Amino acid sequence: MPSARLLNVAKVLFAVVAWGASFIATKVALRDVSPVTVVWLRFAMGVVIIGGAVAARGQLVLPSWREAAYFALLGLLGIAYHQWLQSTGLQTAQASTTAWIVATTPIFMALLGWLVLGERLGTVQIMGIVLAAFGVLVVVSGGDLRALGLDQTGMPGNLYILASAPNWAIFSVLSRRGLRQHPPARMMFYVMGFGWLFTSLLFFYDPGWAEIGKLSLSGWGGIAFLGIACSGLAYVFWYDGLQAIPASQIGAYLYLEPLVAVAVAGVILGEPILLASILGGGGILLGVYLVERPIKRKGILQATQEI
Repeated sequence: MPSARLLNVAKVLFAVVAWGASFIATKVALRDVSPVTVVWLRFAMGVVIIGGAVAARGQLVLPSWREAAYFALLGLLGIAYHQWLQSTGLQTAQASTTAWIVATTPIFMALLGWLVLGERLGTVQIMGIVLAAFGVLVVVSGGDLRALGLDQTGMPGNLYILASAPNWAIFSVLSRRGLRQHPPARMMFYVMGFGWLFTSLLFFYDPGWAEIGKLSLSGWGGIAFLGIACSGLAYVFWYDGLQAIPASQIGAYLYLEPLVAVAVAGVILGEPILLASILGGGGILLGVYLVERPIKRKGILQATQEI
């Protein structure tokens, strides 16, 4: 039915817009508190929302000890470590630059398959990797490649963000087995839950409850958006869309994510929209498109998008 398809398209668009705006919301919250507090509060909300959705759909089944250990490993990589990298990086990296760098994740997935699994890279894929890498350099340098080695670029956070992309690629590859055996939402509930528990160790060690009182109204708004929209509703809606829309079509919506981030960062954070960023970002998206088509056919990307 057309109305049902429109509803699913709306759900997918909501998820993509939320994930694109997540970098801006993180920077807003980081004005008040540390990265650990942002991540801890965000996923406390996310676990409750996605857990409620899984329970309401009758998918809540306790995992075996072996499965629990597997989910714990994924939670450590995909939630605790990954979000620490990104939140720490966003203390100094621009939100728009972060979104462009994160968009290169399929590139690292292809490289991981080549290095670890012995998968062949075609000529077009190699061209895509080179194009995307050049695009990242253009975005990070603001179009002046000579500035990359100079201190005035002022972006040590870019290194954290760049490290998060291959980390998510590893997480995505490791997730393949679980996604064949569990409904995606149920699996993500346990992965998110274990990741939140690992983050709790850092949170209660330092800074703890005292820092929550530092959150301003805008800081709480950023946290609420991250927890409710990005780590809760967006994932539920994404999986709903994934069940109704062909994977080959739904993946195309993800190309909107960095564009949303650039637009929202310009409006809320006042980050300049540079021609170099648009051109470099276009190179990244084109490079990713050339690389990820064979990866999509293997079903790696569709259910393991950024949280």
